[in-house]
Amino acid sequence: MTDSDSTDTYDLVILGAGSGGYACALRARQLELSVALVEEDKVGGTCLHRGCIPTKAWLHSAEVAEAAAHGATFGLRTSFEGVDLEALHGYKDKVVGQLYKGLQGLVKQSGAEVVPGRGRLVDASTVEVDGRRLTGRTVVLATGSHPRVLPGIELGPRVMTSDQALRLEEMPERVAVLGGGVIGVEFASIFAGLGCEVTVVEALDRLVAAEEPSMSKALERAFRKRGIAMRTGARVSGVEAEDAGATVRLEEGDPIEVDLVLVAVGRGPSSEGLGYEEAGVAMERGLVTTDERLRTSVDGVRAVGDLVPGLQLAHRGFAHGIFVAEDVAGLEPAPVRDAVIPRVTYSDPEIASVGLTAEQAGAAGHDVETVSYPLGGNGRSLIKATTGSITIVREKDGAVLGVHMVGAGVSELVGEAQLMVGWEAHPEEVASLVHAHPTQGEALGEAAMLAAGRPLHAHA
Repeated sequence: MTDSDSTDTYDLVILGAGSGGYACALRARQLELSVALVEEDKVGGTCLHRGCIPTKAWLHSAEVAEAAAHGATFGLRTSFEGVDLEALHGYKDKVVGQLYKGLQGLVKQSGAEVVPGRGRLVDASTVEVDGRRLTGRTVVLATGSHPRVLPGIELGPRVMTSDQALRLEEMPERVAVLGGGVIGVEFASIFAGLGCEVTVVEALDRLVAAEEPSMSKALERAFRKRGIAMRTGARVSGVEAEDAGATVRLEEGDPIEVDLVLVAVGRGPSSEGLGYEEAGVAMERGLVTTDERLRTSVDGVRAVGDLVPGLQLAHRGFAHGIFVAEDVAGLEPAPVRDAVIPRVTYSDPEIASVGLTAEQAGAAGHDVETVSYPLGGNGRSLIKATTGSITIVREKDGAVLGVHMVGAGVSELVGEAQLMVGWEAHPEEVASLVHAHPTQGEALGEAAMLAAGRPLHAHA
C-alpha cells in the first residue's frame, strides 16, 4: 500500500485470482507495486482447481490405463482391471493440492493482499468486496470464464459440465460428449482410456475445427481406432435425463442412450453482475473489449485472460497479467500477440500448434508453401507406438508462419515451434540446428529440413 492515510488504496486492485490475476499480482509485487487481489473462491482459479491441472492428471491416469490394457504391444503381460474412483480423485486432488499450497506460499511471500469475497466494479478506480471499498490507481479485471451450457439443457446427476465431471461419484459405462472442441476431445480421451463407451457429438463437420484440417483427420482416425464413436455435423435437439440414464436426441439420426452426458460446448466470460457495464466498460457478448495494451474503454481499467476476446488459454492469461503489471510500472513491454501463443489439445493423440494454418496464411495474402513430415519416420515415435505428423507452413522462400503437430508427446515440442514462428525463423535456419537422437524433437528438425528442400529421412 502506498497511501499512508488510507489502508484501502493500492497501485493495483485485481478482480480475480486465476491465471491472469495472480500472475499480474506476483509480477506487480516484484516491481514493488502495492496489490489487492480479490477472489471469491481459491487463488489459482479454474485452471488449477477445475481445468488444466485436474483434467491433465486424469488424462495421465487414462494413458496409464490404456498402456496397461495394451501391454502386449510392448512385450508385457499387463491388463487394465478397472477404475478405483476414490483413488483416482485422490491422485488428482494430491496434484492440485500440492500446486495450490505452493501458489499460496508464493502469493503470501510476495506481499500481495488477498481479499476474500465477491468483488464488484463500482467505478474506474473502485472495487467493492462485501461492503469494503478498495481503491486502485489501476483496476485489473481478471474474472475468467465458466462452462457454457446449451439452451434448454438442464444440469443434474446425469448431465454435467467439466466442473461437475471432475467430481464424479460413479464411473459411467456409456458417455455422450456434446462438443468436439478442445474440452470435448480431452474428456472423450479420458473416459475412453478409463474403459467407458464414448460418443462425441459435434455440430461442425469435423472435430477440433479451429485446427489445421489434417490434424482433425488424424485425431478422428485415432479415435475410431480407439473405439470412440463420432457424430459430426450433428445438432442436439434435446437431452432427457432420468434416474437410470440419459438420452441425447439429435435433429437428424438415432438418439444416443448413455449413463452420462458431458456438455463441453466451450466457455463463456464470467462478467455478469460484476458492475462492468454499469461502470462504463465496453462489452461484446459478455467479453470485455480492449486495445492491444489491454486497456478497456474506461481509463485506468485493464482486462486480462478469458475476459478478453481471443484464445482462452491459461498461459495467455499468465502473459496478459505479466504484461499489465509491467506496463503499469512503466516498463513498456511488447503487447501479447495471440498469433504466437502455442495451443495444445491434450487428447490421445495430442495436437499442438502455433501460428497460421495454410488457409489462414493464404487468406492473409501470403504466398504459402506447406510440408508435412510423418512421425512414422521418427524412431522415438515408433518406440512410443504413436502415429501423426508435423506440418510446417511457410512463406515461399521466407519465414515459418505456422507449425501444426499431432501425435503422442507433441505438446513438448511446441516450445521450439513457438520460437520458430515468434522469431520468424526460416526453415533453412532451423535445419542447421542439431536435434538429439532419438527424440521426437528430431521430427521437428526433419520437418524443417523438408521445408528447406533438403530432407534426410523423408522423400522430397
